Formats: sequence, C-alpha cells, structure tokens
Amino acid sequence: MSGAVLQKLVEWRGRHISDRQFTLLLSFVVGFLAAVAGYVLHWIISEIQLLLTAGFDITSFNWMYLVLPVVGIYLTSLFVRYIVRDDIGHGITRILYAISSKKSRIKGHNCWSSVVASAITIGFGGSVGAEAPIVLTGSAIGSNLGKLFRMDNKTMMLLVGCGASAAIAGVFKAPIAGLVFTLEVLMVDLTMASLLPILIASVTATCFTYIFTGSASLFNFCLDGNWMLERVPATILLGVCCGLFSLWFIRASNMFEGIFERLGKNHLARLALGGVVLSLLIFLFPTLFGEGYSSIDILLNGKTEADWQTIMNNSLFYGHSDMLVLYVGLVVFTKVFATTATNGGGGCGGTFAPSLFMGAFGGFLFSRVWNMYQIGIYVPEKNFTLLGMAGVMTGVMHAPLTGIFLIAELTGGYAMFIPLMIVCICSYLTIIIFEPHSIYGMRLARQGKLITHNTDRAVLTLMSLDSVIEREVTTVSPDMELGKLIHFISRSRMSIVPVVDEAGHLLGEIDVTKIRHIVFRTELYGHFRVSQLMTEPPAVLGDNDPMDEVMKKFDSTDASMLPVVDSLGNLKGYVERAHIYSQYRQMVADMSAE
Repeated sequence: MSGAVLQKLVEWRGRHISDRQFTLLLSFVVGFLAAVAGYVLHWIISEIQLLLTAGFDITSFNWMYLVLPVVGIYLTSLFVRYIVRDDIGHGITRILYAISSKKSRIKGHNCWSSVVASAITIGFGGSVGAEAPIVLTGSAIGSNLGKLFRMDNKTMMLLVGCGASAAIAGVFKAPIAGLVFTLEVLMVDLTMASLLPILIASVTATCFTYIFTGSASLFNFCLDGNWMLERVPATILLGVCCGLFSLWFIRASNMFEGIFERLGKNHLARLALGGVVLSLLIFLFPTLFGEGYSSIDILLNGKTEADWQTIMNNSLFYGHSDMLVLYVGLVVFTKVFATTATNGGGGCGGTFAPSLFMGAFGGFLFSRVWNMYQIGIYVPEKNFTLLGMAGVMTGVMHAPLTGIFLIAELTGGYAMFIPLMIVCICSYLTIIIFEPHSIYGMRLARQGKLITHNTDRAVLTLMSLDSVIEREVTTVSPDMELGKLIHFISRSRMSIVPVVDEAGHLLGEIDVTKIRHIVFRTELYGHFRVSQLMTEPPAVLGDNDPMDEVMKKFDSTDASMLPVVDSLGNLKGYVERAHIYSQYRQMVADMSAE
C-alpha cells in the first residue's frame, strides 16, 4: 500500500471511525489472521510428517529417525540465516521483550517467518511446539496492523495481546484460555477497555478454527469415573510432583541452552551438538518425534496395558510390556533435552507443547506407579494424565489460570475442575519457591526488562531514560576563571553546571547554590577557577541504566538532577527528578484509564 493511499485511508478513518471502534475492528481482523496462520502451520506440519513417516514399521526401530531431525533443523537454520536474517527463537520471550522495550513493535517478517521455520522444524521431527511460533505470529500481526494504521503505543500493546490470545484460542479452540493467557503471561493490566477487543480476537480465532478444522477437540478425552474426595491426597501430591517436573524442565533447559550459547555463532558446532542429541533421543524414544500430541492422545484414551504400550511403537522397547514405566520415565527425563537440542541446534519452536507433553507423561507415570504399588486408593491413569498436563504447564509458565482453563476447554473436562485447581495451585506454589519467573520471563528478568502485573514496576519498565534526558546543557572547562563562569551561569537555566574536559568526559559539576557566597564578590573573580569549585556529582547515571535503577539512585542521593554518561564517560545530558515523576504520573494515568 503506497504512502499516499495509506495517508488518505488513515485520514478517512479518523473522520468516520472512532479509535475505540477501529480497535474492535482490528481485533476481529487479528483473530481471523491468527486462525489462518495456525491452520496453515498445522496443515504443513501434518503433510510433511505424513510424507516422511508413512512407511515406517511400527514393530521395530527406524534408522530414518537418526536423519530426519538433523535435516529439519539444518534446513531451518539455513532459512533463518539466509532468508529471514534475524533471530526468531523464543517466540513468547520476544513478545515480552517487544512490550517491555520496543513499545510493542514487532518486526514485519514475524508475521510469516515463524510459521515457515517451525513447520520445517516440527515436520521433520523437531521435538518442540508450534504454539509459541503461532503466538509470535499473531502478536506480530497485531503489532504491524497497529503500526500500519498509526495507532498509539497503548493500542499497539493491546493489539499484541489480541494476537497472542487469538493464537492460543485458535490453536486449542479455547477462547477463555486465550484471554487468561494474555492476562497472566503478557499483559500489564487488563482493564474493561481492553477486555472486549481481546475477547473478540479470541472468539473470532476460535470460530474460524472450527470452520477450518471441524468441531473435534485437539485431544479426545472421556472422564474415567467421577472425582472423589478420597483422591485429594493423591491430587495434591501430583501437583507437587508437577512443580518439581517444571523445575527440572526450566533448570535443565537453561543449563543446556548455556552450552549452546557458549558455542556462539559457530553454526556447524551447534548443529552437530543439537543434531546428535536430538536424533539419538528420537531414535531411542520415537514419541519425542514432533509435538507428540498423538502419544498424549494414547495416554488420555488408553484403558489397558495393551493400549498404553502403543507409545513404544517404532522403538527398541516395542513388545516389552514390562518396561512401560521405565520408558515413560525416561521420556519425561529426556524431553527437555530434545526440546533444547532442537532450538539450540538451529530449529524453531516453543516450549508450550513440550510442557503439555511432559505433563501428560508425568501424570501418567505418577498414577501408574501409584496404582502399581497400591500407595493409596486407585486413581484413573487417564484422569491423572490430564491433570499432569495442567500442572506442568502451570509450573513452566507460572500461569495457574491458563493451565486450568486451557485443559478444561481443550478436553471438555470441566467435570475435573476441582482437581485441576488443586493440581495447578500446588504446582505453582511448589515452583515459585525455586523460580520467581516463568521460563519465558526469566531471561528478561535478569536484564531488568520484564513487564509485570505490578503497575509501578511495569511503568518503570516501559519508561525510557533516553526520553527524559535534557541534552542542551551548558558545560564549562576546569581551567575557566570564576568571572567567566558567572557569565555562563547567567545564560544557563539549570542550577547545575557540568564540568568536562576537551574530550567531553565528565569531571565534576558546579552547584550554583553552593557558590553564592562568592558569586557577588567581583574581587575574587580572577582568583578562583572552576577546578577549585567543582564537586563530584552525588551519583552518575549510565545511558543504558533501567529506570528502576535510576529511581534508586535518586532516592539514595536525594538529588534533584543527575548527570548521564555513556560507556566512555562522555556527558550525554542531565535528568531531572521532577521530569521523571511527571512522565511517570502521566503513564500511570494512561495505563489506568478505562
């Protein structure tokens, strides 16, 4: 669309459609496009997997499992390096970063690049999920539509949230879960003004997904018996175990990611390490191939040993019914390495599906061991498989409401609402002891760039130090005489005069209020130089300091103004405490507006 046509369209919209009405219209468009993106991605994945694995013999291992995943992540890495030429990994983390530091602006290529890259990765067997790429795609669509029609930053953030909620709602046919996901994981505050657009996007994506794929749920589930009060102890213990599974997933993922990060941009070394680990794990445990949703379906619908043993098809464990528990336990242990190897080796995918997968296998493992050793009253394996999915996802994402509503909507398991709540609460209370942030937020939290639900912290995160620096300051040299300094002070509107050398390095400052006793004594003008009168500033701000650190320095020094320098010590300007407070109050008012 040409600039002139777009300008006319924006002007026409401004005259005939209010901002609120147009936001609602854009939320509908975002919901539709997110549903299309999700459908296209899953269709491509299924077609690739059907083409590659249709002839596999289920009664024995398949050597192609050693080859296909490596080819997939290699093709993905080539696509990312030579076509996209940008990092598109950690989709949800990138959305959080865009909200925190980029005023909700996400690059245009993210509207399609994640779809293509994750389709190649997962289609060839990469052990990751398609949900995070779709969430990034939906958010990118919302961001770029907002940018196209020149919406303000607040509306841009709302449209990013609409895209994320639409993606989750569309993929899982779960509109409430999409809304709650945006509230718990992405949004700063959910006001009544933002509720309606997000709901419109979620419902729109869900409806169009039904049109594209039919009414069937992603997972088929029939409740095995009614929930019983006597199963509360087992349910609580499952929640604690899910929290520990989540802790293992987060810690092991970070540890293994660190190894890949140390390899830097050595793409061949990353591919070799990731490819070897991934292909060996999939060869041993074929259930790790792709998203693994078919294996989850087996655990959710199986009733006997013979049903459950089908998850060992294509593996070395085939036909060894006595090794089912061992097999499931090893899958739970190794899933995190397969996921991290996929992304670290050059693939593209998220941790959303892996957390569901690990939860399903962890829930089944818990219930199977519980029943085998008759630890307590019998618990249905399929029910606890479902509860495990909610519990581990809650722990990994630090989002108990998302875990509850997603699993309930996903499987129609509303009859399990009370045990779902028990498991998710216990999982969250367990993981929060060890990890204060979700797997998505911990990278940004370490950098002080994480948006939180605390309004004060969120506003400081969104504020930019660069926007409050006063750059037009009068500087003086240390050799300047007092008489000339007085002349400069008369031209400056600030009560602080910085002292710099010839290279622009900050040496000190002159506080006008502290030299009043000599300002009017003209006989001293030739006897004092700036170097004799300057003092050290109470604190110095770095140009990359986060705003919460800036505020701490103002509070600790009680200064009204502080200098800002770059990494070389060159003066960039001054920041006034009053200016920061003024902008802070305005942003709080904007965020709290209905």
